[in-house]
Amino acid sequence: MNRALLLFVCAAILFSCDEDKEQKCQYAEGMEMTVDFKSLEDSIQLIQTKKQLVDFFSRHVALRDIFFARRSYPSDSAFVNILFKKFSHPAFDTLLMETKKVFGDGSNLKEEFRLAFANMKYYYPGFQPPRVETVITGLESDLFVSDTLIIVGLDYYLGKNAKYRPNMYEYIVRKYEKNFIVPSAMLLYGIDPKYNHVDMNDHTVLADMISYGKAYYFAKHMIPCFPDSVFIGYSQKEIDGAYANKDVIWKKLIDDEALFSTSNQMKQRYVSERPHVPEIGNECPGRIALWVGWQIVKEYASQHSQTPLPDLMKIKDSQKILRESKYSTLVSQ
Repeated sequence: MNRALLLFVCAAILFSCDEDKEQKCQYAEGMEMTVDFKSLEDSIQLIQTKKQLVDFFSRHVALRDIFFARRSYPSDSAFVNILFKKFSHPAFDTLLMETKKVFGDGSNLKEEFRLAFANMKYYYPGFQPPRVETVITGLESDLFVSDTLIIVGLDYYLGKNAKYRPNMYEYIVRKYEKNFIVPSAMLLYGIDPKYNHVDMNDHTVLADMISYGKAYYFAKHMIPCFPDSVFIGYSQKEIDGAYANKDVIWKKLIDDEALFSTSNQMKQRYVSERPHVPEIGNECPGRIALWVGWQIVKEYASQHSQTPLPDLMKIKDSQKILRESKYSTLVSQ
């Protein structure tokens, strides 16, 4: 991020350490929470005939229709034949063995979901935890989240040492590690209009920044002991650089008149997935405006410490959050 990155990395590390000390790492342990957690990967391994495959999917209709995308196949027979061939391939056994090595019996993942659901229940008393199902798909699907069901394709999240990995750019695939699963699920809840109220008529870059900033802020509250990197998908070096150069980043957004722009070009530059934002610097990570939006929401919450999380999430006015966060003044100091 220009020469400023090298000059301020040490300052960024110190800043992030101070922030970690201030960040409360607490779960709603007083909230009683039971998770309906089913590991289906072993059931798939036991399938020996096409009839057994049909029977399996008849018991798991959402898995069949959503995660394995039944409707994308021309017929039921084509779906069964292709899936049976995939499940019978030796590579599938390799995926299963690696999944067992990384996730064990799934108890750690189950506990992470339990803690996140307990916090959801704390902030939203009407929240009812969804059933959680884990499965391996042959790298067909990664994560599905709804009010009643979460499905996790564990083979997507085996990490950099896996024999088979999703065919994606490195800056995207690095987010497919096991410690990203629950943060990603909570982020999807945070984006959901049920929790995150937005002005549907506001199509500005700022609106995107604040909407996603609220989602990151929401997700972090559900699992506060996880590092910021597993929410935003940046490396720690990139996070440190962003903190160190937040004034440079903000100035560039202002100079480019990006905040109130509705152009796709501006959104591609600062909001969309890309490895870097060279307009700011070769070390500046993509989606940097969303990271800024997160910082704005944090500052707004700091300025309005008596505002409960659900009330903050209901604020639709992105300009109000920016204005009352005093972010522009803070980064200019």
